[in-house]
Amino acid sequence: MSVTSDAAAIRPFKVETSEADLKDMHARIMHTRWPEKETVADDTQGPTLATMQALAQYWAHDYDWYRCEARMNQYPGYLTEIDGLDFHFLHIKSKHENARPIVICHGWPGSIIEQLKLIEPLTDPTAHGGTAEDAFHVVIPSMPGYGYSGKPTEKGWGPDRIARAYGELMNRLGYDRYLAQGGDWGAIVVDLMGAQEVPGLVGIHTNMAGVVPAEIDNLFQRNVIGAADALHNLPAGLSDEERATCEQLDFTWKHVAYALQMGSRPQTLTGLADSPIFLASWLLDHDPRSMALISRSFAGVPEGLTRDDVLDNVTHFWLTNTGVSAGRLYAENAYSFFGVKGVKLPVAVSVFPDELYQAPKSWAEKAYPNLVHYNKLPKGGHFAAWEQPGYLVDEIRTGLRSVR
Repeated sequence: MSVTSDAAAIRPFKVETSEADLKDMHARIMHTRWPEKETVADDTQGPTLATMQALAQYWAHDYDWYRCEARMNQYPGYLTEIDGLDFHFLHIKSKHENARPIVICHGWPGSIIEQLKLIEPLTDPTAHGGTAEDAFHVVIPSMPGYGYSGKPTEKGWGPDRIARAYGELMNRLGYDRYLAQGGDWGAIVVDLMGAQEVPGLVGIHTNMAGVVPAEIDNLFQRNVIGAADALHNLPAGLSDEERATCEQLDFTWKHVAYALQMGSRPQTLTGLADSPIFLASWLLDHDPRSMALISRSFAGVPEGLTRDDVLDNVTHFWLTNTGVSAGRLYAENAYSFFGVKGVKLPVAVSVFPDELYQAPKSWAEKAYPNLVHYNKLPKGGHFAAWEQPGYLVDEIRTGLRSVR
């Protein structure tokens, strides 16, 4: 990469992985000391021994990282310094004259790997079932501590600061009117971009809407894991759909031990920097539905993700040594994961059936007073861009069509 005294410069960046780093990774995988088999007949104790051993076998002997590296490098990559930290991002311009700029924001345990499947359908829609009016210029940044972005060396890089940095990035690229899309942490970031009304942002699309009313959100926030009394203290007058959503929130809050660990003691997870298999099992176990969708790729199920999809993301984390640095975002966060952020700009909401919770339209209309699109999808989960990119592309096109 080039060196410059101008901190605001846009510097070209290509991924280059040494053979020595891959040999070290393979040796560590092959010398894994395995635990005994789980004491249950399902994955309620985490990724099963059979899943992890199948993953390790493929990872060590058949997986090709250089294929993923070449795929990333086919798109223009850059670094630029914002607020004292380097941000890595992909920037792909459409050939269509009236294409609209959009920044697409990943979360944890995701990375820019998740969004690669969106690039060509969004930038070249006429070759992927759309029209020229559906075209976007696509910007995909890596969050601080993730991928090839800089790793913060001091506290302060929460989602609100990332939101401001993404706004600065889009302005720096010359976009004075643009859109934003996100899921997981990316959904929180784009909500905060909307609440801050960062310069140039005209609308957002989210596939993890922040719509839970404060009085309900606070019940689960106070109880965190084992929110046994939350469901017994819900406000009166909820619809059946809203009550069902509360039951989903109850389940979710009881299965977020990973978030609590990273939010309170991220440095304890030193093993993520030492063991590829520990890193893989940690990244697989986001939530029960996602783990099932990810793990099934190693059981021969062709739907959704492939083994290469899964290992592209895990290997990306391993080679950049970002298992711990990425997790620190949980310790930096001061915002509700699912609560209302105060967005007044136009918002499009897509609800996938295996998401952490199903955002009711009644809540979305209150949380986003300028709701321009709301749709429930037939399949897909928390990592929609990665697992069901076709549905998400259609939702971005349709949901943001009216926002100019």
